[in-house]
Amino acid sequence: MRKSILIWMTTALVALQGCGGEQEKKTTVKVPLPIDSGAVRLAVMPTLDCLPFFLASEHGLFASVGLNIVLLPYQAQMDCDTALQRGSADGMATDLVRSECLISQGISLTYIMRTQASWQLLTGKAARISRLKQLDDKMLAMTRYSATDLLADLAVDSARLKPERVFRIQVNDVNVRLSMLQNAIMDALLLPEPQATAARNLHAAVLLDTRKLDVQLGVVAFKEHVFTDKQQQLFLKAYNQACDSINQQGLDAYSDIIQKYCGVTQQVVDSLPSNLIFQPAAQPREVDVERAKAWLKEKERIAYVEKRSI
Repeated sequence: MRKSILIWMTTALVALQGCGGEQEKKTTVKVPLPIDSGAVRLAVMPTLDCLPFFLASEHGLFASVGLNIVLLPYQAQMDCDTALQRGSADGMATDLVRSECLISQGISLTYIMRTQASWQLLTGKAARISRLKQLDDKMLAMTRYSATDLLADLAVDSARLKPERVFRIQVNDVNVRLSMLQNAIMDALLLPEPQATAARNLHAAVLLDTRKLDVQLGVVAFKEHVFTDKQQQLFLKAYNQACDSINQQGLDAYSDIIQKYCGVTQQVVDSLPSNLIFQPAAQPREVDVERAKAWLKEKERIAYVEKRSI
């Protein structure tokens, strides 16, 4: 039964064929139109690390500093990539693995700042998994060549499992990933916030948490020359103002925005970590950039060896 499900999943969800490969065939990129030709377009995900951008847009903070920023909401990181590659977006909230993939393909990107993106590896009650070692012969939902792929490797390595014994299933849409937990389709999955909180509200067990591992992989990357130095400083100023408002007022004060952009309920908002503080904008840490680069290099080496052995 498990093998038949695995075959169906790998057929329905087309996996990436290498770093920065094509998106899932069933996923479409929708760009809101019309868009002011003078606007800077930022692709965002329905995740809590993007809340300062949602707030800055909704409350006019970008406009107050003289910037015309248009948010392009997507449900999958691959769609953000595609929007950037095709010129529909000028920048995106992403992770270092995805952005370094694009850079390795010759796409010039500039890191404006890091975000507070975090991920948890969760498993549903039906899977009866309480520790990483029990991921053996189980299915794990993630996105290939992304932070979740790197974190899946980290989990497998820490449990000393054979990589081929944990079946990676590519599910790019974070809300589809969550629904698979709700419907007991997937054994384990990697989720950001607030989807991770929604999963915990369903009594999912947490096997790994990047906030406890000191791994910071979230970033905002723009194409080069989109901003002048002055405009970049204004962008960060608006972001910091949004962070200050969230920290002072609390997440519940912006429950309507979280529900609107992230697609979660008030119950999920009420259950979000109470100690979450949005830090001022800062550049990504070199240790995290090097971690992403090293992981991608190792993936390329393994792919080369496997290709030679065929």
